[in-house]
Amino acid sequence: MIKPIRTQPTLLTNRLVLRPIRKSDVGLIGLYASDIRVSGPTRSIPHPLPPGAAEAFVEQAQNPARSDDVWILDGSDSDLAEVVGVIGLKRLDRRQGELGYWLAPAYWNMGLAREAVRALISLNPQVSKTMFAEVFQDNVRSARVLTDMGFSYLGDAESYCVARKTTVATWTYLRNME
Repeated sequence: MIKPIRTQPTLLTNRLVLRPIRKSDVGLIGLYASDIRVSGPTRSIPHPLPPGAAEAFVEQAQNPARSDDVWILDGSDSDLAEVVGVIGLKRLDRRQGELGYWLAPAYWNMGLAREAVRALISLNPQVSKTMFAEVFQDNVRSARVLTDMGFSYLGDAESYCVARKTTVATWTYLRNME
């Protein structure tokens, strides 16, 4: 059985504060997630974004009985937006976790994803012995972030993309944490 997560730490990087999600984040999450450039490379964000979806996401992320951790990539201390993206760790069984993230398009190609992933790996807040990640094969930049952060290619697969309404070829990656 996967134990619920009750608290989660705040992580600091050079330009970001990775902090727990707040209700005040709903507007920017909704704005960014409604962009097909953000939802299209994810499995679970629908396009168009239905009314109430951002609110439901925030509510789920704040639920004390959740089994996932979600952090906001807050760049406000570095003259960036209060929300530049989201990163999360889904707790799997046997001390494994699945990493996922997205950035608002205005913040692509700035190294922020690497910064956030590096911080999460360094802290390893769920004390995972293994982290997995999956990217669509047409998302080479995210694949590069993972390999740059020590993830190894595990294999090809397919996942259904809600935004694209189709199955998409994926690459799966693995990182040993011990």
